[in-house]
Amino acid sequence: MAIGERIRFMRNLRGMTQRWLGQAVGFPAKTADVRMAQYESGTRTPKEDLVNALANVLEVSPLALKIPDIDSDLGFIHTLFAIEDIHGARAERQGDEVHIIFDGNKRNMDASVYEMLSAWAEQSEKFRNGEISKEQYDHWRYTFPAEDTTQIWGKVPSQEFSDAFVKSLKKYIND
Repeated sequence: MAIGERIRFMRNLRGMTQRWLGQAVGFPAKTADVRMAQYESGTRTPKEDLVNALANVLEVSPLALKIPDIDSDLGFIHTLFAIEDIHGARAERQGDEVHIIFDGNKRNMDASVYEMLSAWAEQSEKFRNGEISKEQYDHWRYTFPAEDTTQIWGKVPSQEFSDAFVKSLKKYIND
């Protein structure tokens, strides 16, 4: 989820309008909603000081708004929080383990995401059970979805092919 989408999500979560949030961070009333719409749509990217001001007004960490750096511990956990917001995942503790649960019955869980996670779980289980090697497991992960046999994947034609096809079809229809 991009920063603009995170801003919109948090703003809506707090029940704020674009105008109200824009004014709260210091934009003039006349342009506050337009400026916030630009940030939320991604046509403008907020600088660090604005991100901090927005986070302060929204009462969240600036990390909750930024695109997380998954290589850092805080970025990783905020990535998981975003996944919770988008896909309905949740963390559960079971003994000494912590599990991330994706409930396929959640309304905000896209069926294709659930199927991909299920395919991953299947391959992971095969690796843990010794049915496939680490190399086979890594190959499956790093070439996904090309090597996935649990789902039917179709290739999308290139834009050039699509344009040429439409052009030929239009010519055929007009002749």
